[in-house]
Amino acid sequence: MAMWNPWRGCKKCSDGCLYCYIHKGDAKRGVDTSIIEKTKDFIKPIERLKNGNYKMKSGIVYTCFSTDFLIEEADAWRRECWQMIREREDCTFLFLTKRIDRFMDCIPDDWGDGYENVVVCCTVENQKNADYKLGIFTKLPIKHKCITAQPLIEDIDMEKYLDGIELVVVGGESDTNARPLDYAWVLDIREQCIRKNVSFEFRQCGTHFIKDGKEYKLQTKDLCAQARKAGIDFERNI
Repeated sequence: MAMWNPWRGCKKCSDGCLYCYIHKGDAKRGVDTSIIEKTKDFIKPIERLKNGNYKMKSGIVYTCFSTDFLIEEADAWRRECWQMIREREDCTFLFLTKRIDRFMDCIPDDWGDGYENVVVCCTVENQKNADYKLGIFTKLPIKHKCITAQPLIEDIDMEKYLDGIELVVVGGESDTNARPLDYAWVLDIREQCIRKNVSFEFRQCGTHFIKDGKEYKLQTKDLCAQARKAGIDFERNI
């Protein structure tokens, strides 16, 4: 597993951005998140060792996890990124985006029905944005599609959008003032995925977690572990 952030910085654009970890982390470091700029890792996928081998090993590459791959301010740089992605066919590049409505304006000329080594994950957090974004996402020419409902801030009916989706990830919000996550919402989405034979992963509980009508306050360090303990992940039948 590798991490590749060709640029940094982001701008809030969705209901799920309220307590964004990128903005919180930058604030602690005194960094202005609104400044989107290239990083020193821009050409990381094609950097080579003295023996000519790539420095970055084959495998999954988590891309732009400190920004958004489709953000407008990076339009001038993205073409070069697509070239590097195309060169590294031995890697699978996965990116999340809250800007799926920009997708067709951001793809390379040879995209066709998608690159085999690219996984696009559309992020949603409530029914309003699920209907808008997933309504677009389902029609896009992408070979590998995932959905991330994290932070999930209300129950979402997404079953009609699950055709062609490989994985749905669900998780709560992590912040002192976080909006609560109701376990019933998680289980509801899980059942939708099972009916449509889509893999499901419960990634993390929320800081404020509701189960059977009772609210619990959890520490950030325990959120992922508690989700794993639930043991409700589902792997689709292929």
